[in-house]
Amino acid sequence: MFIYFSRLYEKHQKRVLPIAVFAHDSKAEETNRHEVEFPFLKVLQFKFYKIQLKRLPWRQYLNSNNPVAAALLSKMDYSPRERVQVKIEFLRLLTRMQLDPARMELITAFFDSYLVLNAKEEKSLQEKLSEELQPEEVQRVMELTTSWHLKGWQQGRQEGRQEGRQEILLRQLRKRLGTISSEVEAKIKTLSVEQLDDLAEKILDITSEAELLKVLAIKH
Repeated sequence: MFIYFSRLYEKHQKRVLPIAVFAHDSKAEETNRHEVEFPFLKVLQFKFYKIQLKRLPWRQYLNSNNPVAAALLSKMDYSPRERVQVKIEFLRLLTRMQLDPARMELITAFFDSYLVLNAKEEKSLQEKLSEELQPEEVQRVMELTTSWHLKGWQQGRQEGRQEGRQEILLRQLRKRLGTISSEVEAKIKTLSVEQLDDLAEKILDITSEAELLKVLAIKH
């Protein structure tokens, strides 16, 4: 941190506020200073502004309209039993923010990369959304998730390859269900382009691997 600060100060000759964001999972308190001293002289005492995400209570940021705070919720301090609730509140924050699609997708990708729900948690999320969010918020969430699914699927279509469509669909099913078995993956890789298209349209209605297997059985 001191090296970066020194280079910026040397280049611009202006005041620089050094900020360090600690995103690791340890709650042990990090230092906010760097010192160089000898027994007879303290040569340097450098301080910087410290943000240690795992020491920040996530609920304190639920009223924030800052997109960065929303994205960082997934790295803040919450218990394992709060994982689903953190995702619900993140989605609620998204419905409040008037963000363009590109920023919305960037924030969501960051959040989802650090808080990946398993199949059981994903099912709980789907059940609780309508209970905890207002109808208009639920509608907005559905619009957003549908848009992301369709965009991802369109990327596969533009590749013009059956393999590309398969990979996009498998990726979205893993995100939807948490994990999928090798049996399911093998079945999907046998589907024709038309069958893949049809399954992609049904993906938002599938909430478990059992349901997915039923759909695949019909297609075979």
